[in-house]
Order: sequence, then structure tokens, then C-alpha cells
Amino acid sequence: MNRRKKPSWQKSISKERIEYLFSEAGRVFKSSPGYAHRYVELARNIGMRYRTRISKELKRQQCRHCHKFLKPGVNCTIRLSQKRQSKIVITCKECGGITRVPYKK
Repeated sequence: MNRRKKPSWQKSISKERIEYLFSEAGRVFKSSPGYAHRYVELARNIGMRYRTRISKELKRQQCRHCHKFLKPGVNCTIRLSQKRQSKIVITCKECGGITRVPYKK
């Protein structure tokens, strides 16, 4: 069965909504983190429904394991690891998940 592609105007609207939801999550996180986590969940659902990729900058603001909004220093820790290859290690304090992102010096 062949899936029909979504129109380009739907994809552009979904990208705008995803960006808006992430910005709202960042704004609301301090007062009510539950709403921030919900906004990230909604953005993720929009991305899956319209087959729209979430940008790298926004992907790093959510946990890859529990899909919660990450605020550095509050519910996640970020450190640099330089053992074999240089990488950024992001540890979620909600679920304990570890994400490693390579970088070049």
C-alpha cells in the first residue's frame, strides 16, 4: 500500500507549530514543568502525524528516552567527555537516560 504524501503547506504549518510548542515549553517550564512536558509531547505527535522532522536544536531539548523537556541544570546535566572521541553527554534526571552527541574540537 502506497502512502500519500502530505501537502507542503501542511508540513510548513506543522514545523511552525512544533517550533512554537518548544518555545512555549521553555517559557512555561519554570512555573509548571508538567505543561512543558505536555507541549513537547504534542510537538512530537504533530511531527509524527505530518511526517515532519524536528530540527537538531529542538531534538536536544527533549530526552530521547522519556521524551520530556530538558532544561540544563534543572532536570538534566550536560558535561563534556573526551575519552576516545569528543562528545557531549546529556543525562536526564527524570529517567536517568544518557545521550551522547559527538563534536569536533
